[in-house]
Amino acid sequence: IAQHGLRVPTPILIISYETFRLHAEVLHRCKVGLVICDEGHRLKNSDNQTYQALNAMSAQRRVLISGTPIQNDLLEFFSLVHFVNAGILGTAHEFKKRFEHPILKGRDADASDGDRQRGEEKLKELISVVNRCLIRRTSDILSKYLPVKIEQVVCCRLTPLQAQLYKRFLKQAMQSLQEDRISVSSLSSITSLKKLCNHPALIYDKCVEGNEGFEGALDLFPSGYCPKAVEPQLSGKMLVLDYLLAMTRTTTSDKVVLVSNYTQTLDLFEKLCRSRRYQYVRLDGTMSIKKRAKIVERFNVQSNPEFIFMLSSKAGGCGLNLIGANRLVMFDPDWNPANDEQAMARVWRDGQKKTCYIYRLLSTGTIEEKILQRQAHKKALSSCVVDEEQDVERHFSLGELRELFTLNEDTASDTHDKFRCCRCVNGRQVQPPADGSDCTSNYSQWNHCFDRRGLRDQVLKASWDAAVSFVFHQRSHEDQKGLV
Repeated sequence: IAQHGLRVPTPILIISYETFRLHAEVLHRCKVGLVICDEGHRLKNSDNQTYQALNAMSAQRRVLISGTPIQNDLLEFFSLVHFVNAGILGTAHEFKKRFEHPILKGRDADASDGDRQRGEEKLKELISVVNRCLIRRTSDILSKYLPVKIEQVVCCRLTPLQAQLYKRFLKQAMQSLQEDRISVSSLSSITSLKKLCNHPALIYDKCVEGNEGFEGALDLFPSGYCPKAVEPQLSGKMLVLDYLLAMTRTTTSDKVVLVSNYTQTLDLFEKLCRSRRYQYVRLDGTMSIKKRAKIVERFNVQSNPEFIFMLSSKAGGCGLNLIGANRLVMFDPDWNPANDEQAMARVWRDGQKKTCYIYRLLSTGTIEEKILQRQAHKKALSSCVVDEEQDVERHFSLGELRELFTLNEDTASDTHDKFRCCRCVNGRQVQPPADGSDCTSNYSQWNHCFDRRGLRDQVLKASWDAAVSFVFHQRSHEDQKGLV
């Protein structure tokens, strides 16, 4: 969108990243007073074409706006700072040597006292430099305008079939998973395990074909098994989801958003909805922008009958306004915490009037808990550098992060075990979280529930017996109006 005409003293061009890249050659010819880049984390890689095209603009001032300035590592943060203030942190090589290496070394669980002290010094130095060009606003300010958000990480036990398939796969596939060597085979194995955590139906074809890690696994499926029929009882997470939806439908007037990284899982959601006679809509990468806007508008009208909105996190993780729903289920975790944060923000946003419930489902003791632990590291790194939180602990050593291909069957939550929690004794939380803890806090500072008694969400409470083993839960803020 461009303004033009004699009465326009300051022309403004509103343009998407993709369109800018297409017309960069023309736009490079003119001088610009100010460039503002929304969703600025898209410029986290200084080698990509969009970054280079924008960086070549002759602009007096540059502003980046981002809710997730650090998604994976400090080098991405360097790229953003370098874009708005070139040279303030030196070159990428200088930055890594001067800041990234000592900071990460000092934050490792196995770091020496000297490494920790040097890391803290470099962290303070980095913050002092970056604060010259950074303005930080946290989600705390939203609590004045939005209803309470209750976020719950729900650990779900594997079913006997899932556990058998999981252990068989680990045993047969481990030979090709050499430490410190990432191959196509190991990446494929990660995907297989993640799909198995969702539902055995998603790896049934591999079992039929006898793929690596699934040789002879077909015998483990129940006799007469039909992959076309949805069988929630074969997956811990799907069983919990079935209960959550049933309790929401029968005890509330709330609508639900279901999010998954896999379109195959959305297919399972559709089968479940059809068998339970829930009205639903589905959005994935195949839907046009025009149709997308129409179904979102319809879903957000409370009187319309659609109960469930199914969402592919890749297709609809950003920008969608789904305030017609106030419950959202993240069925599987993403490696990048920013992607999950974007997806979860679809319902807790401007215009929402009801208390929001976010459910993050994880299969207990599996690769999904390892993914959550990795997310915690990335969020902790962001908190230290961007928010200057000096007390963020590093709970997991690098060696523990490599334990993706293990199954911990003797735990209520592998993540809680890693915290070495001092607030829980003999399977019960005896000390509440510190004052001021909210959904942005580290999970060690959330509420920890080994049984339903500690839960305030009646829907999850009623669903506990389905397959729940443990729940982390926390509130965004205390409700001042007494609505919750």
